[in-house]
Amino acid sequence: MAKTNPYEDAKEMINEAADKIKLEPWIRESLLATHRELQVTFPIKMDNGAIKNFTGFRIQHNHMMGHFKGGIRYHWNVNLDEMRALAAWMTIKCGVVNIPFGGAKGGVICNPKDMSEKELEKMTKAFVRRILPIIGPGIDIPAPDVYTNAKVMGWILDEYSRCMGKKELAAVTGKPIKMGGSEGREEATAKGGLFVLNEIIKERYIKGLDSLKNKKIVVQGFGNVGMQFAKFAYEEGAKIIAVSDSKGAIVNKNGLDIPKVIRHKGKTRCVSDCSGAANTTNEGILELDCDILVPAALENVITMENANKIKAKVILELANGPVSISADRVLSKKGAVLIPDVLANAGGVAVSYFEWKQNLSNEHWSKEEVNKKLEKIMKENTALVIKTAKKHKASLRLAAYIMSISRIAKKAKKELDENHYTCLVKNL
Repeated sequence: MAKTNPYEDAKEMINEAADKIKLEPWIRESLLATHRELQVTFPIKMDNGAIKNFTGFRIQHNHMMGHFKGGIRYHWNVNLDEMRALAAWMTIKCGVVNIPFGGAKGGVICNPKDMSEKELEKMTKAFVRRILPIIGPGIDIPAPDVYTNAKVMGWILDEYSRCMGKKELAAVTGKPIKMGGSEGREEATAKGGLFVLNEIIKERYIKGLDSLKNKKIVVQGFGNVGMQFAKFAYEEGAKIIAVSDSKGAIVNKNGLDIPKVIRHKGKTRCVSDCSGAANTTNEGILELDCDILVPAALENVITMENANKIKAKVILELANGPVSISADRVLSKKGAVLIPDVLANAGGVAVSYFEWKQNLSNEHWSKEEVNKKLEKIMKENTALVIKTAKKHKASLRLAAYIMSISRIAKKAKKELDENHYTCLVKNL
């Protein structure tokens, strides 16, 4: 079976939402294209003395809502269409939570697991120098993504500031707190997802889901986001029956001891062989009988090839694009409810926006203040997505796209009428 193209999925959803609201052709065309695409190649001297060339991308999808915003990932499967899809999803995501950013995404083709910290730092700084003309606090603000973290964002800030000749804290988000990062940023995506899920429970949107207590949850992807979500759900009384990472998976149908699994992963760097659980496969846990399945790793883990084997009643997309659009339709016909990525994992970009605002105004908010603002933005917009879904008799995914694109269109028309689109260009 042909591999699903995530960028085609993104465009299909944009078209479907545009049809529903009779979107003006010029706005539709803008959303179906990318504003700018940059592909770069750069050499790095590795620890063994060899010179290796790396290829990276920065895709800027749309800036009708504001400055470009999006993560940078380091992964061996990074490619142009993946970057385009992720940038488009970020545009929609920012519209869903109504923050003044547009979508962007970046990445470098590499295997960070086979690289030393010194090599990763060199690669990061060389990549920054290549994309420097099109990033900055008033143009495009990078953030962490797959296999990047606060330390990598710190390297980006250091190199950007060095090249510009001054410290620019707002040039990147997801930084270490001591470098201007925000309280609560590390757990924002997971906590935001939990706020979304609890609001959906409160709204009685999903039949039979009245609380998380004793609900069986599977978390596919036990990195930062999946691990934090498992911890939060466990603390609310849920039974996390299986988790996985890139090296393997574990299952205990009576519920895992999540604090114990976290300690085990901290020591061994994988979840496999944790006492009190049986080893299984990454693919296998997707097909377990559970109440809630949480794909929290990469895109396209649920496709037409395995959609009919999925038994979960609810799928909470904490990864970007983990369920293909064709698989989504199969799951919907089976009665499963899918909570889409552009809503479920938007907590990360929401707190990135908070960090950017703090940097620009030279403020530092407490974790309590950040979490309070995050809860408000996630719950209010979840309630609006549900309202939109009911109004248009649409899925939560389509409703989120309708709501986001409606907001983007309103801003786009205002900017056009006033003839003052934000200037987001540097001389290349």
